[in-house]
Amino acid sequence: MHRDRARMGATTAGLLSGLLCAGACAGSGPADAALDATIAGLDAEVFAAFNQCADPAALARHAAHFDEDVEFYHDTGGVTWTREAMLDNTRRHACGRYTRQLVEGSLQVHPVAGFGAISQGRHRFCATGTQACDGLAEFTMVWRLRDGRWTITRVLSYGHRAAD
Repeated sequence: MHRDRARMGATTAGLLSGLLCAGACAGSGPADAALDATIAGLDAEVFAAFNQCADPAALARHAAHFDEDVEFYHDTGGVTWTREAMLDNTRRHACGRYTRQLVEGSLQVHPVAGFGAISQGRHRFCATGTQACDGLAEFTMVWRLRDGRWTITRVLSYGHRAAD
């Protein structure tokens, strides 16, 4: 009986949230197009700076996109819990060694009510000297909009493999 009541409560909560979300969460409207464009632009900014991060000014521009307490989960590199730790890894392992390119058409953006957005997609990594793009991976980023400013609070970079 207790399980049935809990199941009914969960079902009711699910239906209620679905009804409440029906209008506000509907996709492919003008608000979604604006959000897609905003996040795509921010993604381009983050990685334009990343791709030049051997320059300290570019690294600072890159850093400004991340929350101080960003969590970065990397399938081969482990987890970092702060922006400074993430930037230290970027300095040591990426800057001047490779650049990141978004795989065209792979970026998807999903709104998060009352918080911001989630972006996900695929990116390839190219050696700085040769521009040989031999690495490929998936990514997911959680973006927070606070006081009119977007920052990245969580990053998942995973599925690293040789490019197709």
